[in-house]
Amino acid sequence: MRFLAVAILMTLSAVSPTLASDQIPGAAADKPIALVGGTVHTVSGAVIRGGAVLIDRGKIVEVGADVEIPEGTVWVDTEGLHIYPGLIESHSVLGLIEINAILSSADHQEVGAIKPNVRAEVAINPDSERLPTTRANGILLALSVPTGGEISGTSTVIHLDGWTTEDMTLLAPAGMHVRWPNMNVKHPDTKVAKQRKDQRDAALKRIRDTFDDARAYQKGKASGTLRASDLRLDAMLPVLDRTIPVFVHADEYRQTEAAVDWAVGEKLQLVIVGGRDAWRSAEKLKAHGVPVIVQGLHRMPRRRWEGYDAAYTAPKRLYDAGVKFCIASNGDIQPHRNLPYHAAMAAAYGLPKEEALKSVTLHAADILGVGDRVGSIEVGKDATLIVTTGDPLEIRTHVTAAYVQGKPVDLTSRHTQLYEKYRKKYQQLGLIDSDADPRN
Repeated sequence: MRFLAVAILMTLSAVSPTLASDQIPGAAADKPIALVGGTVHTVSGAVIRGGAVLIDRGKIVEVGADVEIPEGTVWVDTEGLHIYPGLIESHSVLGLIEINAILSSADHQEVGAIKPNVRAEVAINPDSERLPTTRANGILLALSVPTGGEISGTSTVIHLDGWTTEDMTLLAPAGMHVRWPNMNVKHPDTKVAKQRKDQRDAALKRIRDTFDDARAYQKGKASGTLRASDLRLDAMLPVLDRTIPVFVHADEYRQTEAAVDWAVGEKLQLVIVGGRDAWRSAEKLKAHGVPVIVQGLHRMPRRRWEGYDAAYTAPKRLYDAGVKFCIASNGDIQPHRNLPYHAAMAAAYGLPKEEALKSVTLHAADILGVGDRVGSIEVGKDATLIVTTGDPLEIRTHVTAAYVQGKPVDLTSRHTQLYEKYRKKYQQLGLIDSDADPRN
């Protein structure tokens, strides 16, 4: 037993660096904080040059060019810098997956096709190394989403800083996630085509049957005739009464059309996630007030005959059609920290620059149901802000400071630690000056 205990301790000590980040979550300030002298980009209103943002007890209490700073306030000089609301990643697996190849570090899905009672917030890992590397680029909030099956469970809006999942959770549940099956069943082999059709029809039946069962359960519960509770169906009730939306993952045109028709018939509050073809259904989406989370612009075209810029121009087409949307990264393939550059690509291909910024701040907050608390710099909202050297959508911009609900955030990460390590190496080799910073 002694040798077993030693072996276990050695194993834990060997893997412990990968289990937890080194950064210490921010502490609540005991005095008001004033960010003074910078250019304040409120997003919801005018840009204020040489302005100030006064923070107290985690909230924004005053914004403007002539803010009266109370005695005892901590002054933070932001002259020459810019103040923006924290960026929002509107689709992610942050806190749920650490290393894809290591099963024990991935807690983003459960077994089964229908699992509405799965809750993302209880599985969030506050010590994930992915959180510091993401927030270092200005992303301070994210929708963390369960995956797998046709009904995956409910997502949560989290802060990317905090000691516990309770500290990090801003909204839970944020919405129920439904993965719409592929509607295309065509194939040269008739047997394969039939198999695809059977699989599609079975998936659609499971989704519809679950919602039918949930409505019957809702009626039984209201009438008091139920003998027992059902955790899965209980989780469906907030969706049926429109307390939370249903996020339907649908990229292809026929998926989007079918999902909207289904949600309208079920009288559900719908958000389309993915949305690569959503602009093709713009008229229907606008008519029914369905917003879209456009996931990942750094993609190839879906079809051989489409232009190379099909993904890049999708947000502009939605904007021109009057459809509300926000932009998410393609976090399954690329780091979530690249979120602002997806919005920048949309701006480069015709989307107005202010709308590109809103797509990762205010519009994202509104679509995720937290627009009354974050997404813009307004009195009464949470002081979840970033201070930058320039436009956060520009790749050369650095985030110099960040606050989550008024708490200063540590912006170091594995990336910055490795940067400093190898900077020292080249200083020791005499290849760079000790005072030089290659990032400038």
